[in-house]
Amino acid sequence: MVQCPDRIIASIDTGVDDALALAYLLGSTDECELGGVIASYGNVDANTAYANTCAVLDLFGRADIPVFLGSEHPSWADAFIPDAGCAQFHGDDGLGNTRLAGSGALADGACVPGDDMSVDVPDEVVSVGGYLAGDVHAHPALGACSRVNRSQSVDHPQSAMPTALASGGKRRCSVDAADGIEYLIEQVREFGRDVTVLATGPLTDVDAAITRAPDIASKLRLVMMGGTLTQPGNCWDAVAETNIIQDPEAANRVFHSGADITMVGLDVTHQCLLPQSAADRWRATGTKRGRFLADLADFSIKANLEADPALFSGGMPLHDPLAAAVALDSSLVDCFDLALRAETNTGDFNGVRGRTTGDPVGLVNHSMPHVHVALGVDSGRFLDEFVERMAEVCR
Repeated sequence: MVQCPDRIIASIDTGVDDALALAYLLGSTDECELGGVIASYGNVDANTAYANTCAVLDLFGRADIPVFLGSEHPSWADAFIPDAGCAQFHGDDGLGNTRLAGSGALADGACVPGDDMSVDVPDEVVSVGGYLAGDVHAHPALGACSRVNRSQSVDHPQSAMPTALASGGKRRCSVDAADGIEYLIEQVREFGRDVTVLATGPLTDVDAAITRAPDIASKLRLVMMGGTLTQPGNCWDAVAETNIIQDPEAANRVFHSGADITMVGLDVTHQCLLPQSAADRWRATGTKRGRFLADLADFSIKANLEADPALFSGGMPLHDPLAAAVALDSSLVDCFDLALRAETNTGDFNGVRGRTTGDPVGLVNHSMPHVHVALGVDSGRFLDEFVERMAEVCR
C-alpha cells in the first residue's frame, strides 16, 4: 500500500529562515504535499511576505502552489510596521537583501529617509514589530514607512504588491485580506488532522481562523515556530520570543483552543546551527537556486554571529526549517506536555508580555488543553538531512 504524503498548509512571514523552510518543503515531495501558503506580517509586512513567497516558489519551479494574503497586523493593533530588529536578521527585503522579489513590496510607496515619519491617523493602534508605536523599543526598519494609511493597508491589500505579482498570471492573487484565513478554515474542515498547519510567523492567522470558525479547533494539528520555555528570549527583554511578542493575545488564545499544538521554540532551534560549510556546498552547485540559498545563509550567519558570538559561533539557528522538519517527522524532537500560556501584560503579578510559560491553572485543572513543547532535539540527524536535502533541491 502506497502511503500518501503529509499535506502541509504554511502560514509564514517570509524572511530568511522561512524561505529556507519553504525550499526544504519543496525538496520533500516524497514526504509532504505543500497545499498552499498564507503570507502574513512579521519579519516583513504582509505584502512583502506575499511577494517573497511567490518569488521563492517561482525560483524552485512551483508557481502552481497557491499563495494567499493573511493577516496584515496583529489582533491587538490596527496596523503593522516592520521593525529594525527583523531587518537586521532578514534584510530590508526580508530575503537577506537578495532582491529576489525585485525591488520588494516595501519599495512601492515606502518612505525613504527624510520622509515624514508621522502617523496619519493618531487614534489608530500601530504595532512596530510587536511594540506599540511610541514605545522606547519601537524602531521602524530603515525604509519602512511609519505613516499609516488604513485605507491602503486594510481595504486594498494589493496596493503594495509588485506589479508583476498583482497582475495575476498563473498564480492566484488574493484580493481579500480574509482569503488566507478562509483557506485555512476550509482546509482544516476538509482534511482535519490529515493536514498540518505549519506556522513560522505570528499566530494571528491561526487565531483568526479559530475565532471565525471555532469548530475547527478540535480538528486542527498545528506545528509552530515560536516561544521559549527554558531559555532566554530574543526580544528586548530577553524573555519573549519574536513570533510571540508580535501577537501574545493571539498566541494565548491558540494555546487554550484545544488544538493539537507542537511548539518548536528557542529551546531547540538554538541547538540547530547551520555552518558556513553548508552555504559553501550549496554555492558550489553553480545554480541560481544554490546561490540564492547560500546568500540567505551567508547573510544570516553573519548577522547572528555579530549579535551573539558566543551562542552563534557555529552558524545560524534554523528556526523555521526545524519546525518544518518536525511537521514531517515528530521524532526529531522530545516534547514536554503542559498547559501553556502567553503573557499579555507586563508588570507586577502579570509577568512579561510575550513570555511563554506554564499556565498555573493547569496544575489544578488537569482537563486544560496541553501543548507539546519541544525541549530536546536530534540536531545531528536534522542538520545532516537538511543540508543534504537542500543540496539536492539546488540542482
